[in-house]
Amino acid sequence: MTWELYDRLIEQVPSDIKIDWVHMGKTWTVVHAGPYCGLAVTINEQDLVLPSWKKLIGTDLQSAAELCKSWDFFEASAGAAALNAWYNNPSRLFSIPGMQPTKNAFSDYTASVRQKKAAIIGHFYNLEKFLTGAASISVLERKPWPGDYPDSACEYLLPQQDFVFITGSAFVNKTLPRLLQLSSAARAIVLGPSTPMSPTLFDYGADELSGLAPDILTPEQAELVSEGNIKMSSYGTRVRLRREDFSRR
Repeated sequence: MTWELYDRLIEQVPSDIKIDWVHMGKTWTVVHAGPYCGLAVTINEQDLVLPSWKKLIGTDLQSAAELCKSWDFFEASAGAAALNAWYNNPSRLFSIPGMQPTKNAFSDYTASVRQKKAAIIGHFYNLEKFLTGAASISVLERKPWPGDYPDSACEYLLPQQDFVFITGSAFVNKTLPRLLQLSSAARAIVLGPSTPMSPTLFDYGADELSGLAPDILTPEQAELVSEGNIKMSSYGTRVRLRREDFSRR
């Protein structure tokens, strides 16, 4: 496995935009840089004290985005949020051919997965409600609940699926490239606010991206969002990009 996907995304982030502030909460990390605002999941599996990010204030956006390659997952969360500040900016997103706003992309999968085998990397409870017609649903979790599979089962289960839904947090913890490889025989959908909404992911096996174009948040709004105390869609627009829609334009 190489860093190619990450390096390609990082190199397109401008280096002349400076970070104003970073807010890391228990659920989400928010980066604000001029007219850009990005989010990514906060990975804190050991329940450690969240760091202050004053050191990133004034740092250029590209340098901050490079932290998405860090094996310190606090740094990786901040780096992915910085990366997404560029890629998930609404004005930039809606210039991409095929990009569509959507109220609930999950409902689009109801008919598609009927009598098909589907796997979900990470619980998406609303999504699971729409997949009840699937022939089988396998949920893979790092901390599995009863009925879930451990995430290590991906090597065995994903090549057998028709649909694989991958949480965008897999980009932050570096498992996304391998998960996409394992899903090459399936329709692979990367979803959630941590997803970089870039067609570059199509070159690495993604068939569809479903994420969030966030509004510019005030520090007060960022605190609400980052603690998971409010619906993400209250401060942004859900967006969707399919490989076929992008390719035919």
